[in-house]
Amino acid sequence: QVQLVESGGGLVQAGDSLTLSCTASGRAFSSYVAAWFRQAPGKEREFVGRITLSGESIAVADSVQGRFALTRDNDKNTVFLQMNSLKPEDTAVYYCAAGTVYGLRVSAYDYWGQGTQVTVSP
Repeated sequence: QVQLVESGGGLVQAGDSLTLSCTASGRAFSSYVAAWFRQAPGKEREFVGRITLSGESIAVADSVQGRFALTRDNDKNTVFLQMNSLKPEDTAVYYCAAGTVYGLRVSAYDYWGQGTQVTVSP
């Protein structure tokens, strides 16, 4: 059992940078694979990135490759999504997730945060 809370979203212009954070409570976050997903209006929730228990393996979706990065600080029970060179098409609600497998699909994750809105203007 783990509870996740995202923060750091906001309104930015294209080309700006933004860092989201996800803080866990309950079970130690180091016990879970962590991931970020996003969902735009009218679209399915899609994979953004995944990071393993101690950060050795990081996977990022093709759509954000080279622009987004995932890191984690298990001592603080926190994972981060560093977003650079933001584009209008990055606009979505961003969700933090935790699970015990290395999946890239929504169904692979057991716990979810409430989401934080990221809006990128042209």
